[in-house]
Amino acid sequence: MSSFKFFLPVLIFLFSFISPGTSQILPKDKKPENKVKAHTTHKMEAGDPFTHGREMLHHMMYEQAAELFQEAIQKDPNNAMAHWGLAMTALRPLWAPPNSKDFENGLLAVEKAQTLGHPGVKEREEIEALHNYYITAKDAGYRQGLAAWKTSLENLYNKYPDDIEIASFYGLSLLATAPQDDKTYSQQQKAGALMEEMHKKDPMHPAPFHYSIHAYDNPVLAEKGIRFANAYDQLAPDVPHALHMPSHIFVRVGKWDETIQWNLRSAESALRQPHGEMTSYHHAHALDYLIYAYLQQGLEDKAKGVLAELNSIEKYQPNFAAAYAIAAAPSRYLLERRKWNEAGDFMLDSSKGFPWENFPQMEAISWWTRGLGAAMSNDTDLARESVEKLKSLEEQTRENDEEYWALLVNTQRKTIEAWILHNEGNYEKALALMTEAAEQEDSVEKHPVTPGNVLPARELLGDMLVLQNKPDEARAAYKAALEISPNRFNSLYGAGNAAVLAGRNDLARDYFQQLHKIASKESKRPELDVANSFVQKK
Repeated sequence: MSSFKFFLPVLIFLFSFISPGTSQILPKDKKPENKVKAHTTHKMEAGDPFTHGREMLHHMMYEQAAELFQEAIQKDPNNAMAHWGLAMTALRPLWAPPNSKDFENGLLAVEKAQTLGHPGVKEREEIEALHNYYITAKDAGYRQGLAAWKTSLENLYNKYPDDIEIASFYGLSLLATAPQDDKTYSQQQKAGALMEEMHKKDPMHPAPFHYSIHAYDNPVLAEKGIRFANAYDQLAPDVPHALHMPSHIFVRVGKWDETIQWNLRSAESALRQPHGEMTSYHHAHALDYLIYAYLQQGLEDKAKGVLAELNSIEKYQPNFAAAYAIAAAPSRYLLERRKWNEAGDFMLDSSKGFPWENFPQMEAISWWTRGLGAAMSNDTDLARESVEKLKSLEEQTRENDEEYWALLVNTQRKTIEAWILHNEGNYEKALALMTEAAEQEDSVEKHPVTPGNVLPARELLGDMLVLQNKPDEARAAYKAALEISPNRFNSLYGAGNAAVLAGRNDLARDYFQQLHKIASKESKRPELDVANSFVQKK
């Protein structure tokens, strides 16, 4: 296949899952302290592990929380809420469903909580709400279990509207059950408003900070999350997930320096807190975000160095977040740089014994990279082989009841098929299928596990439109990609290039100036030289 003919010369313990700035919202002259209420009728000592464990729940440090709840149980085996807390560490509502072992352990823990001691009325109701999740999920599946949990918490919140703990978990349940295809983000807005209200009542409580960031982690609401992301620095403990969380907002608004700073800290923290003899998945998760941010600044050498660090780890904690990062990070490093031949040769390293059979949706990323690279290099046989493999992985993903990820695997397959059609000269069908893939990908929300799609289908649509001499439509595609993922290097460059091809030099100058603004002065990407030369023309 001929190269792109752009105007420019280059275009856990018991349970095993997961996964900077000045404060504008913390009280002045007040140091952060543990503000999570004990929420139990049992007598608590100073530094009580139950209270600390509940704080770790709100920071989504579930492994640490489980250890603390176990410690609380050892101190007082009849503390029903400590058993409730242990069951909560297996729920992890914004992440992947628990495996069968974790689920059974969680169910046993919450059933134990129901039989112990003499908890107060509110405690019994909170235990019952969690039990409703487990019994429903056991019979009807994980998603139905989350819906039952949300309904129970909504009833509790209506009964106890001033209880920040109940309100916080209700807000979390709204986020966990928000429809992925709802582009009004109605439940996220509701959760965000609730967290803002709780923050006013208790400015030092971690839940409003953390859950607000998740609520505003989308293109429409991201600006609202900036103040929480900035202030989280003064509240987050030295644990990987808390140090990573602000970057969810900074990625959404295209602030790459901040994304890099937070994930450097998160990765360092993760190395200090291994999972037994394995490296924590938080490390891989942070490195993937780092690679993404460095690539948007055009810092390919730094991205390469981070990727080398990720590849040097002999044994990552084998879970969903690690699987995603291990597959996505090398893929985005190749595809963002348009290294199609290298992408066509890409294969996951099978020598380290990572259980890819448990994560077909993540293994699919590697086959998509291989297939897209092959299609762009005009290796049709390899591209078709990848398509067939993706069909199989999509089916496995659906069998695992992962419809969201199955849809994305289907999208990946369609992008390869579209470029095969383009190579064969069937331009109309190619464009129709590529448009379908872009619309399909954009119909669902970005998962928190990823900083962004490895290579957005909408951006690939723009590339195809340029090759078919439709620069105005191409610019619209790149613009749409930027609305979802602001300040992406390739989308900015593509939009500027398309504007030049359409004779819209004014728009081209705007895009190229923005590209110059977000790219590092140390970047060696040749697109910057061309863009800067264009901007300097009179």
